[in-house]
Amino acid sequence: MKARFHLFASVLAVAGAMALLSSTAAAAPGNSNVGNVQFNATLGESLTVTVTAGTTVNFTLAPNNNSNTGSNPSTVVTAWVLKPGRTNIAVWAYFSSATAALNPATAGNTTTIPSSAIGVQVGGVGPFNSCTTVSPFNAAASGVLIGNTTITGNTNTNGNRTDTLAYNIDTTVVPQLPADTYTGVLNIQAQATP
Repeated sequence: MKARFHLFASVLAVAGAMALLSSTAAAAPGNSNVGNVQFNATLGESLTVTVTAGTTVNFTLAPNNNSNTGSNPSTVVTAWVLKPGRTNIAVWAYFSSATAALNPATAGNTTTIPSSAIGVQVGGVGPFNSCTTVSPFNAAASGVLIGNTTITGNTNTNGNRTDTLAYNIDTTVVPQLPADTYTGVLNIQAQATP
């Protein structure tokens, strides 16, 4: 009887194991196909110039004097996010006209201050460079290059630079400058190449 009981227990154990295996096989997960979501992320190219300080500069002019400095400097921040392949950023200051950078306020006064009489100093060191170069932004010989930033591969395609500009008006360029208020706008613009 004992032997039959052991045989019955063994058969029962084997049957239980088989039932467990068959239920485990039946409970195995069934996988579906793979669904996809396409991502498209765009970072647009940008190049901006912002004058953060010194948006108005006043001069007290003396006749036939080569040193008439501006009341304060300007701070110019150039920021960029560029595509690969760009190699340089050039920052320029320029007037719309070489012959009439500053115009008189008084009716009947036809004397203007040319851009060649206006100097820009970058970073507080070195000479005041006259605005006499043709910039990429207009055909007038009324500009001065503030500076260049070389773009090296992808190491600085996203960056910025800050320039401090001081100004001087040389009235010896216009020796017979009449007393008046003269106004004009210095444009500051950047170009990424190529």
